[in-house]
This record gives sequence, structure tokens and C-alpha cells, in this order.
Amino acid sequence: MLAETKSLNEECGVFGIWGDDNASQLTYFGLHSLQHRGQEGAGIVSCDEGKLLVHRNLGLISEVFKDGNDLQRLTGNRAIGHVRYSTSGQNSIENVQPFLYHFYDMDIAICHNGNLVNAKSLRRNLEENGAIFHSTSDTEVLMHLIRRSQKDSLIEKIKESLNQVKGGFTYILLTEEKMFGAVDPNSFRPLVIGQLPNGAYVMASETCAIDTIGADFVRNVNAGELAIIDDNGLTIEKYTDDTTISIAAMEYIYFARPDSNIAGVNVHTARKRMGTRLAIEAPAVTADIVIGVPNSSLSAASGFAEESGTPYEMGLIKNQYVGRTFIQPTQELRELGVKMKLSAVKGVVQGKSVVMVDDSIVRGTTSKRIVTLLKEAGAKEVHVRISSPPLIYPSFYGIDISKSAELIAAKMTVDEICEYIGADSLSFLSQEGLIDSIGLKFDMPYSGLCMDSFNGVYPTGLYDYEADYVNNMTAIQKENLKGGQV
Repeated sequence: MLAETKSLNEECGVFGIWGDDNASQLTYFGLHSLQHRGQEGAGIVSCDEGKLLVHRNLGLISEVFKDGNDLQRLTGNRAIGHVRYSTSGQNSIENVQPFLYHFYDMDIAICHNGNLVNAKSLRRNLEENGAIFHSTSDTEVLMHLIRRSQKDSLIEKIKESLNQVKGGFTYILLTEEKMFGAVDPNSFRPLVIGQLPNGAYVMASETCAIDTIGADFVRNVNAGELAIIDDNGLTIEKYTDDTTISIAAMEYIYFARPDSNIAGVNVHTARKRMGTRLAIEAPAVTADIVIGVPNSSLSAASGFAEESGTPYEMGLIKNQYVGRTFIQPTQELRELGVKMKLSAVKGVVQGKSVVMVDDSIVRGTTSKRIVTLLKEAGAKEVHVRISSPPLIYPSFYGIDISKSAELIAAKMTVDEICEYIGADSLSFLSQEGLIDSIGLKFDMPYSGLCMDSFNGVYPTGLYDYEADYVNNMTAIQKENLKGGQV
């Protein structure tokens, strides 16, 4: 399979709407704007006069609903939807969300963004007590907990269940009577609420999705909150007071769309400040031009160029139309596939000393290919600048880097990485620089950011993952923890 020009993937995007006759169509548009959060599967559940209807499949949202009749069949004025990238559970139709359940007393649908760090042990306990699971996704765990709760009302059952799951999550649930949105006690993953001019309420993983359908931003769903929407409007309740704001820094660095705002901070602006700070911390004084790796690094590259006074050029072009599952049988064809996906602009980089700004280095293979592309196109020097700190530690809260072996910075020093990727120099943004650039103002550790991948601090613990993580720690990881990094 063609290695992605990016190696990080966010798990999912969620969307919900209540009170619009075009609910499923608007959900489709909302999911389309969240497609960057997951490309492996998509689905929508609508509710029409008490009956919940579903269509879901593997592929992009446009592929899943390429037959227009599939969308038209999802009638009703309320709907939830999901785009998926699999970090927990295999990529199969059984794991595509939303999940829809028909119980004797109610129909209920659920979709989820994130990763539960105690899902394995919860699932084992549930199965020992007779629960039957239909998927390998950790999302299904919450529904079993809700159904087994002895609380009197559905709201209280949901609250009790949310207090049993640990990790990073946002959930949207839909019944005939209500739509619910929940965010984990650390607010690792974002969830926002908007409102259309006709009064309909919208929930989404990012503000770009509510902007796309013409809704106005109402508020964020904050750490430990449960949002409840029905025909009477919006209600916000707390399911726990034990909260510590730790928004995933990777949302700002890579995952979110640049036109989204997270906790009041615009993503493009934060990325541009990262680039500005990087130019101060790690200037490349001999450089002729600055280029960014499309698409998520372009904002940082423009900030680096402005601060350094070095011309910003388009030295790399990304082909937006190469399919994600483009398979080549030989190494020669695989290399060609990489060039199809990303190509250097020879007329721009030839004979130049180039600063290549990227947002992260995960495994190092992509950076190595891009440096090679630039040098093959005639670049005299390639100075790599990364607008985030080194990814030394795995992440367990909804990002697909849960093993230390996948992280080059967990095994090599900066100088060794530089040599491996073939760059003339390599520098990363400092942890302090990242925190300052994003600019959150919460009176919390790291100003309200989760910096787990950079400093090995896991705000909600690791539960099922802890033993494996500790047993496989590298010397560099241990040394950084001992050194008391930020």
C-alpha cells in the first residue's frame, strides 16, 4: 500500500443536527467538511417519526453516498453522522459508525471520536457478564454500559456510563426524543455546538463543519459536560466535576482544519505563530526560500518566512486526486506512487538553499522521501524545520501512534534523524514555543494542552496500555522522563 505523505491519522469526525427537514443532507455536508478526520468509512442515522434509519459503508463520504437514493431514504428532521479512521478495531463494515441499536423499549444510535484506554478491560468484564459485541470498536462498550445501568432515566444512565470510560472521547447519541453530546473530562477531543437561522441545533467535531452549513457558533461542549438537545432546545449538564483541561496539542498542529477554532483559538493563526517562533528558535540564515509541506504545514511555513524575511515559495505540490488505497506491487512502482502524490517544483527549488517546514516527523520515511524529492529536483541544500517538538512518546487518546517502535524520535537523536532523512540541518520547535504559540490561557498544566506525545505525561492515565508501554520504553524515552522535560 502506498505510504501516506502524512503518517498521522486522527480517529474520527462526528456531526449531529436536530430540527431541520434536510437533516441527512446537512449531515452529509457537515461530514464532507470533516473528511480530513477519517477516510475509511462513513455513515448517517436519521430519525423520522420515531423510526431510526441508517446507511453506512467503507470509503469516503462521497463514495458511501454515491447513490443519491441512499441519502434521500434517510428522512426526518434529525440525524447524526460519522467519518472514521480506525485506531481501535479493524477497518471493516461492522466497525463503521454510527452504530444503531433496536431495543424493545427504544432505538438509539451512537458515534464516537477518540480512544478509550480502559475499553479492553471493560469489554472483558461485560462479556464475562453475558454481553455480546458485534464489532471490535471500543465505541460499543459505552452502549453496553448504558443498557446495564440501574439508574432511572436515560440521562442518568448515560452520565453513570461516561464516568466508567477513560481516555479521550466525544460521543453523539440519537434517540427519538433527544440528541446527546459528551466530551471527556480532559477535553482531549473537541465538540462544538452551532445553531442554524431556523433554530435547528448542530453538533460537530470542528467549527468548520458548522460554518459549512451556515450555522452560527453557540458554544463548546467543555470537559465533563453532557449537552442535551430536544424540541425544547439546548441544555448543558455536568456528568463529572473531576475535570482537567488537556486539549490535544496535535489538534492545533496537524489534525484540525485551518479554518476551525478550538477553545477560541484559530488553528491557522496558531500554526502561523508556531512557524514564527520556529524561525526565532532555529533560523536558517543561508536559506534562499521557505517552502511548506502541503497541506497542514503551509500556515507554519508562511509564519517562518515572514519572521525570517526569507521568500515563501510553493516548492512542493500535492496531487489531491491520488486515492488513499492506491496499491503498487513493486518497490519501483511504490516510489513512483510517492512522486504522484507529492512532487517538487523544479523551477522553484533548483540551485536554491531551501527551508522545508513540516508539522511533525513520525516514522521518518516520509521526510526522507521529501528531502530526496527536493534534492533530485536540484535543491542545493535542504534545511528541515519542524513546527512541533519531537514526537518521542506514543499517544493513546485517539491518534494512531500507540507504539514506541513507530516513532523515530523515540529511537534516534535529532542529529541521527537529520542524517537518516538526508537533510543538511534539522530543528524542532521547543515545547515552550508550542505552548506559547497556541496561546491557550487556562490555569492548567501546559496552559490547558495535552503534550503527551512530547513529554510522556498522560493526564488520565494509561490503564490497559500501561504495562505494554512501560515494557517497551526506549532509552531516549526514559532519559527524557528522567530529565524532567516540560
